[in-house]
Amino acid sequence: MKYEFIKSHEYLFPIEKMCKVLKVGCSSYFKWKSRPISKQLLLKEKIKQEIISIYFASKQRYGSPRITFELNVLGYKISRITVAKYMKEFGLRSKLSKKFKVTTNSKHSYLVVENVLDRNFEAKEPSKVWVSDITYIHTKEGFLYLTTIIDLYDRKIIGWSLNNGMSTKETSIAAWKMAVRNRKFDKGLIFHSDRGVQYANRKFAKMVESYGVIRSMSRKGNCWDNAVAESFFKSLKTELIYGNKLIKKEKMELVYVFKRKWTFS
Repeated sequence: MKYEFIKSHEYLFPIEKMCKVLKVGCSSYFKWKSRPISKQLLLKEKIKQEIISIYFASKQRYGSPRITFELNVLGYKISRITVAKYMKEFGLRSKLSKKFKVTTNSKHSYLVVENVLDRNFEAKEPSKVWVSDITYIHTKEGFLYLTTIIDLYDRKIIGWSLNNGMSTKETSIAAWKMAVRNRKFDKGLIFHSDRGVQYANRKFAKMVESYGVIRSMSRKGNCWDNAVAESFFKSLKTELIYGNKLIKKEKMELVYVFKRKWTFS
């Protein structure tokens, strides 16, 4: 560690002085420095450079989990803890949004159903389990509200809606109509959401149940019960929204970005 420190600070301080302060021999340091670099050290430095490259390519929005995933795709076997340690060395931190707006209003008198899904986020076949949620997108002119429906089988967005308002017609119903156009399903499909009024009200409930769907809702105040939808929104905002000062309240522009980045089928 002392040798590494001296080497990294050669351009700041005289080598002889650093050796004296750190109580190491100059000859020993130069002998260490002249040794060939090991393959392990070369790989370590290469990974660090890849981390820096991925971080800035993502416009400083990726944290250690996403960068670890990208490294694994590139063929590097490395843990998230190690990536986090290297990021800390370089002072790299993902950009996070500080703005928050409530989109779930669970204070209503509509019927709330049980959590049938019970955090079982694996589906062996298409159209067996769909999950849905609503989030906001902060723009220069105000808020837009994005509703998505995800098939747990392949984690694809099969239905979505982007609107200025939060009415049932503009959110859950609009996304549902797109989903049923994009994917066929049989009776018994589990549709999971939070307890928000857009999912609990009679209009949406009656429409969904007419298809023979089994409804499921997260427990009150428990975001982990709908973790897949929550995770998608975090990824979407991290990659496309946070730090983007050019976002304007123009639906067509945001719809284009959403469709181009998150293809559904």
